[in-house]
Amino acid sequence: MEDKISILIADDHPVFRNGLKEVIESHNRFHIVAEAENGEMALKQIEKLNPGIAILDIDMPLMNGFDVIRAIRGKNLSTDVIILTMYKEEDMFNGAMELGVKGYLLKESAVQDIIECIHAVASGNFYISPFVSSYLINRNERMKSFLHKHPSLVNLTPTEKLILKLIGENKTSREIADQLCVSSKTVENHRTNIANKLEIHGSHNLLKFAIENKQYL
Repeated sequence: MEDKISILIADDHPVFRNGLKEVIESHNRFHIVAEAENGEMALKQIEKLNPGIAILDIDMPLMNGFDVIRAIRGKNLSTDVIILTMYKEEDMFNGAMELGVKGYLLKESAVQDIIECIHAVASGNFYISPFVSSYLINRNERMKSFLHKHPSLVNLTPTEKLILKLIGENKTSREIADQLCVSSKTVENHRTNIANKLEIHGSHNLLKFAIENKQYL
């Protein structure tokens, strides 16, 4: 017998939240362990219960969905995130992808697609609402173009790639060191190696490169 998938739902509209809960709980494998009506409550419940999946609206009081995801990442929590939103804009989609969400679902199709989305994410896959799937194609094309312009990125180690991504989030060496549980000197050595491999001269220029291209890192 398969283990149940624990799920948190966060949305500030109780009628929508209850409808979604009813659909999800009609499947025996899924278990709603908590609900939240705002982002702050959602984060507290995620920290407390560590659900397998959190379904988050973007627009919520106190903390929006993106803020909750940033906090989840900052606290190194293992919960996978599905974004549930009315936004069809490509910049919103890209923002969610940059934060590492596993699912992006439009509210207008949520009732039809939520079960398939949860199954996909629980299996370690991604699920993108068909209505915005073209954005993923656009994003992949831009990524290919970026890597073509900067082929030396493939020479970075996984740790160097992670540090470059954190630099792009404007984190200091001390903040990166604390997050990775290493010394600041180790981070500085990595920064030097990254700059050498990318042929970028000066720490300021490395920071500039990382911030300008953070959506690709």
